[in-house]
Amino acid sequence: MAKPIEFSLFAPYNKGAALIGSFSDWQEIPMEKGDDGYFRTSVELEDGVYKYKFRVQSNSWFFEPEQWVDVTDPEVTDVDEQSGKDDGVIRVKDGERITDTYIWQHDDKPLPADHELVIYELHVGDFSGGEDDPYARGKYKHVIEKLDYLCELGINAIELMPLKEYPGDYSWGYNPRHFFATESSYGSTAELKNLIDECHGKGIRVILDGIYNHSEASAPLTQIDHDYWYHHEPRDPDNNWGPEFNYEHYDEKLDIKPAWKFIGETIRFWISEYHIDGIRYDAARQIANYDFMHWIVQEAKKTASMKPFYNVAEHIPETTSITNVDGPMDGCWHDSFYHCILEHICGDTFDLERLKDVIDCKRQGFLGATNVVNYLTNHDHNHVMVELGNREIFDEEAFRRVKLGVAILMTAVGVPLIWMGEEFGEYKPKQPESSKIDWTLLGNDLNRSLFESYKGLTNLRKSSHALYTENIDFIHENPEAKVLAYTRWNDEGSRVVVIANFSENFLADYHVPNFPSPGTWHEWTGNYDVEAGDDGIITDLGPYEAKVFVWQ
Repeated sequence: MAKPIEFSLFAPYNKGAALIGSFSDWQEIPMEKGDDGYFRTSVELEDGVYKYKFRVQSNSWFFEPEQWVDVTDPEVTDVDEQSGKDDGVIRVKDGERITDTYIWQHDDKPLPADHELVIYELHVGDFSGGEDDPYARGKYKHVIEKLDYLCELGINAIELMPLKEYPGDYSWGYNPRHFFATESSYGSTAELKNLIDECHGKGIRVILDGIYNHSEASAPLTQIDHDYWYHHEPRDPDNNWGPEFNYEHYDEKLDIKPAWKFIGETIRFWISEYHIDGIRYDAARQIANYDFMHWIVQEAKKTASMKPFYNVAEHIPETTSITNVDGPMDGCWHDSFYHCILEHICGDTFDLERLKDVIDCKRQGFLGATNVVNYLTNHDHNHVMVELGNREIFDEEAFRRVKLGVAILMTAVGVPLIWMGEEFGEYKPKQPESSKIDWTLLGNDLNRSLFESYKGLTNLRKSSHALYTENIDFIHENPEAKVLAYTRWNDEGSRVVVIANFSENFLADYHVPNFPSPGTWHEWTGNYDVEAGDDGIITDLGPYEAKVFVWQ
């Protein structure tokens, strides 16, 4: 039987609003505005699925004064994007509004702590359906099909590029139009929940890439009252991706900051509804409001309650202030690591001090192991193979250099991140169009061997907890030979030594003094034992090779 379902719209300075929907044959149902700034009305609805919109007298400067416009509910959880009308979709079950009927299975599973993470960044649309695949893929359910592969690789967190509903069927997602709705081309809300649930069942955390700096140009709030929510115009036209939320604007009458209110509701909704385990905050430098970021991180952690929740800023160029003692975030993307390591494995430069700065982020002023996320590349950059190819470095030579990078990525201080396909040598250049991963590459010996390197080093992190700490000593530096060695340790006796040769020379019987202790060490990448004496060890170092010694 029909029950009253409330529809509400927060539009405190708009003169009038009405509800239109499939349930009223798209005829207007008047709405009343309360003192709290909300227009409300209730409609008797049977259980079922309905479409609706609001008709509002807009306050946005690009319409005629008080012009009536039809807008999607800014807080609707599902949008009919295929019709081209962006109608809101509402589901009613047992007399209540619901997002879907998904029942969570794995909420009780323990998940890794922040310092244990190895993150795998992926784009849902491009992760599956490469050249070997005759079927159109690129949905949440196809990511589930590859979870066993990701478990074999050894990662324990996936970072999904933005999932909020954007216009059209293909985008990286940095143009979100509907902040509570999921991208319909990837599947339903229940299928997204199923993906996250399946990840949790395998001990994998799910971090979401969140865009809170701006929205897509025709997002509902821009149509309702643009300057109430957004800056009137771009503050930095060179770094502008759409209308920018105004986190400074305070509404004295209602005693709220509108943009804080909206984004706070968004984040609480995603954490409670989708059980996500972390957020990467896109364009934090452009948001440029630490008060807001402190508040939003606290809101996120309160909502996540007892479970671990990792808040990471993309602040390019990075700054220690965003994640240190007074900083709002748990960590930030470590872009100087990317630039420095790439230049060194490409042979563009050799600078010991810069290398030490990025391998030990404390030298740059960061505090600890979860304050930086290190990467050899990410969605914003080319695959490393492309950069090497641009310098005429190919085949075995290229794979050798990438493996040197991987050894440093997995043993430097910080949380490592792998961009999809990088782990087996994907070589397509970055492009804004669809760029599916070529899974057939795994059939080649060189590509498979790179995958095994990644897998071996992700497993090393799980077995050698020295790599979870911020402890690091540079025990040997040889600028002439371009060799650097460092040791990592913890108080429980876990020890790792990395010796890296950044030259194109084969260094036979190379002597590394100052080894942390004499005795038997296991060389991880080649799987053999070495005896260290009081004067260190002697080992052969291939060109652009890193050796990783683990204390037995």
